[in-house]
Amino acid sequence: MREQNKVSGVVLAGGMARRMAGQDKGLLLFDNKPLVAYALAAMAPLVDQLLISANRNQARYRQFGYAVLEDGNADFDGPLAGMLAAMRAAQNPLLLVMPCDSPLLTTAHAQRLLTALTDEFDIAVAFDGYRLHPVFAAIRTSLQADLQDYLGRGERKLQSWFERQRLLKVDFSAMPEIFANINTAEELADLERRVRL
Repeated sequence: MREQNKVSGVVLAGGMARRMAGQDKGLLLFDNKPLVAYALAAMAPLVDQLLISANRNQARYRQFGYAVLEDGNADFDGPLAGMLAAMRAAQNPLLLVMPCDSPLLTTAHAQRLLTALTDEFDIAVAFDGYRLHPVFAAIRTSLQADLQDYLGRGERKLQSWFERQRLLKVDFSAMPEIFANINTAEELADLERRVRL
């Protein structure tokens, strides 16, 4: 796959984490490692360029050894703004996107997205049988202009933009638990308990 289609990757860590009392989720510890480290480790074997989208604490994120991108404004416009910044910086035609707060996602899961993205589609997105997980996706960077236009009109809904594209839903219904994500301190503690059982 990598020989045919070079891949850039971005970990989205740019949100305000309102439900986490404003703490930067990607830097919170899960099993003694920052949450963002799990996504970086999952993506690193698959990509030729790895980026972190972060609107705060950029110096701390740079310590992981990868380029850190801001959205370009101070409005915290959501994950699509982080994706657009990554598309602009991407050196490759494919962009693999992962969230910073889902530590159960692995390299094998990300590889499934990349393998599924055939020429007839522009986005391959994870689908757990009930809903999309649009921050876990493989996207063609040629969609940059369309995304910029969408955001320029004041639109912010990630799933709505996805559904305008040639979209492939990749079936992860046999393993919905991998999409467990951390939004509150209670969820962080609960997931740590579960993985230790």
